Amino acid sequence: MLPTYSEEAENFRTTVQAFLSRNLPADWEGIGSLNPDEAYAFANDIWRPLLAENGYLAPAWPKNFGGGGLSELEQVILAEEFMKAGVPSGGSNDAFSIQMVGNTILHWGSEEQKSTFLPKIISGEHVWCQGYSEPDAGSDLGGLGCSAILDGDEWIINGQKIWTSAGQFANWIFVLCRTDKDAPKHRGISFLLCPVDQLGVEMRPIEMISGESDFNETFFTNARTDKENVVGEINGGWAVAMTLLGYERGESAATMPIMFRYEMDKLIKLAIEKNKHIKPAYRQRLAQSYIEVEIMRLLGMRTLTGFLKGKQPGPQESMFKLYWSEYHKRITELALDILGSESLVTSGAKASTSFHADNPGAPNKSASWIGAFYNARAGTIYAGTSQVQRNILGEMVLGLPKEPKV
Repeated sequence: MLPTYSEEAENFRTTVQAFLSRNLPADWEGIGSLNPDEAYAFANDIWRPLLAENGYLAPAWPKNFGGGGLSELEQVILAEEFMKAGVPSGGSNDAFSIQMVGNTILHWGSEEQKSTFLPKIISGEHVWCQGYSEPDAGSDLGGLGCSAILDGDEWIINGQKIWTSAGQFANWIFVLCRTDKDAPKHRGISFLLCPVDQLGVEMRPIEMISGESDFNETFFTNARTDKENVVGEINGGWAVAMTLLGYERGESAATMPIMFRYEMDKLIKLAIEKNKHIKPAYRQRLAQSYIEVEIMRLLGMRTLTGFLKGKQPGPQESMFKLYWSEYHKRITELALDILGSESLVTSGAKASTSFHADNPGAPNKSASWIGAFYNARAGTIYAGTSQVQRNILGEMVLGLPKEPKV
């Protein structure tokens, strides 16, 4: 159940629904029904240009930069309708290109940076990935060691990043670098924009337990980028980085409750199919999962209420991330229990995403659920581990004392 809005807002919802009806096949079941190659081609070659043409690719951006100029409420409605229809909100890397670095450039960038980079993101000329985590600085991002030294008109970057999602598709990377090694931990860091297509940048794929390689290690060896490609102040990159993380989590409050409710309904169908007289313990767990999805919807609505009032994301948003990621572990464990011995052998198409639940339209088969099971474990690590989220909530929301250092 979605919240109800004003008549004007609901008219916009009707406009979005008409756009979907015009541009999707009559038998459309969701992008999860396509094989990986078909899904990639649909998202990047067919769907993305349509979104750009109609102002739906970067709905929050001003129209003069190729965006839609939509209000906050219209952005929420657009995200809801796209999730309900099982269509992507952009191409394979647009979460990084538009939602993260594009919005951050709008907030912190110079006018020259805006006019240079934003139109090329919309056109697809620039495709972005993220350079934040390092082998020794993941959740503790302030301890990063990748360095950048100014040499005339260029920055020279040396170091390593890890968990570079979709880096194999990108030709630009936004990278946090230490530009003052003598400054305190969270200072002396700068936010740089760096081209990937150069000899000094190497992407090495990381094979996951599923056999897929959606992540990469990124090595910088005297990589170069222009002096002007610093977003925000030199040595002031921490504030820029935190702004970007706020954009990373902003849309999830609208879309994730819909996504996980879809997955819940899918699991109920599986349970009915496998055994109409399913064990009482499984029925109890199904009921508990249903309750938890409803709580997630209410948590999302609370976050959306703040967003629509212009409230910036704060430490309290860690509650939503912690909630959905821990919930997803439980429901995917239940799915494999219901499948029983079938969960030992994959049947049907693999999960078409390495994040969250499988995409709408995915077959209700063991391969899809096994993929979601793997993703659920990763979900408690990426974008901030559950342990770090609990620390944030305890210290910054509840005001509890910090754990003493041993």
